[in-house]
Amino acid sequence: MNQAKQAHPPEPAGPADRARARTAPAPQRTLHTFVAYVENVPGVLNRVTALFRRRAYNIDSLSVGRTETPGVSRMTIVLDADPGTARLLEANLYKLVNVLRVEDVSAEPTVMRDLALIKVRADADTRPKILQICEVFKARVVDMALEALIVEIASTEDKLQGLIEVLRPFGIIEMVRTGSIAMTRGKEPITVHPHFVSARVPTNRIF
Repeated sequence: MNQAKQAHPPEPAGPADRARARTAPAPQRTLHTFVAYVENVPGVLNRVTALFRRRAYNIDSLSVGRTETPGVSRMTIVLDADPGTARLLEANLYKLVNVLRVEDVSAEPTVMRDLALIKVRADADTRPKILQICEVFKARVVDMALEALIVEIASTEDKLQGLIEVLRPFGIIEMVRTGSIAMTRGKEPITVHPHFVSARVPTNRIF
């Protein structure tokens, strides 16, 4: 006759198990891009930045500007975080009074651009070389003096950084950069009021 095996309770975790739990790899951190629509009122930017400061979020860039809708501004936030922190940021942004909509476009096909103005030393000997470099990077010279040029570039982060490194040996006098801005590809826009799926409740259903 077969005897049923007696189930034994699991053994408590030992020191080795607890050590493995402590040394478990942390969630992978990547750059997340958020698009947020906010009311264009005084103090809204301060409220958003105060949220970042309180939660100690690692912000890579933040840009804000007006939109096609009067009274509404659009923020592009690039955040270095793991997926859980990114979802928490989105939830916390929605708690702010003046925030109308938040969209995480990290996984969406997007067009992202950064803008930079770079003032670089340029004399009669180096000016032709700098102009040739600008042509390669599709940058343009917006101001020219006897000993300096101002170069403008609107491109991706890696191309912008590449131009900076190439111009550095000539002597960068001054530089200013904007934060990243992003727009999803395709016909459907990210609007203040998203499209909702309409649903009809059957009237002849008995509850």
